[in-house]
Amino acid sequence: MLVLDLLGVFFFAVSGSLLAARRDFDIVGSIMLASLVGLGGGVIRDLVIDQDVPNAFRMPIYILPPVLAVLSVYFHLFGVRRLRRTLMMFDAGGLALFCVTGTITALESGMGAVTAALLGLTTAVGGGIMRDAVSNEIPQVFNPRGVYAIPAMVGAALTSSLWTLGWLNAVTGTVVAGLVFGARVLSLRYGWRVPLASGIGKSLP
Repeated sequence: MLVLDLLGVFFFAVSGSLLAARRDFDIVGSIMLASLVGLGGGVIRDLVIDQDVPNAFRMPIYILPPVLAVLSVYFHLFGVRRLRRTLMMFDAGGLALFCVTGTITALESGMGAVTAALLGLTTAVGGGIMRDAVSNEIPQVFNPRGVYAIPAMVGAALTSSLWTLGWLNAVTGTVVAGLVFGARVLSLRYGWRVPLASGIGKSLP
């Protein structure tokens, strides 16, 4: 769980650093965005489940993934010349891992199946919302171009269901994360859209 959680932090943190590079922020802005998106969702989850100190502050190792992400982007270890595509790939990876690990953490704390799934969803999308809001971007969860919250919601629900049935293990958890990642990437590749709030295909006057 710790390894998967740290990997999710790293993926999301890379997306934050890439967004900072895309917006021409300095290195301090990169560190702030990487930390915000990588740790934000987990902090919200831990506060909701009434954990005395969130993991991000209780375990110093959680600082390492954002630092590595910032350095990786700074030294161009990833495809920074194709910022948006690379950003979306890492964001999808973080989304997939966090909807699983966030749900498991909530279940282990004693939360019910439905509540745990909702907290898994919150863990998956919370950091991204903060990252985009701080950067003056439309949060991906509100963007109709490419499904975002729906795959995370399904992934969290599957994780909770598998836990309840006693079928959740490393293999099934990885499969769930892979399905969420694949759904998100395919939605971007083929332009899948979520219906607009107005229900008539365009903004209301």
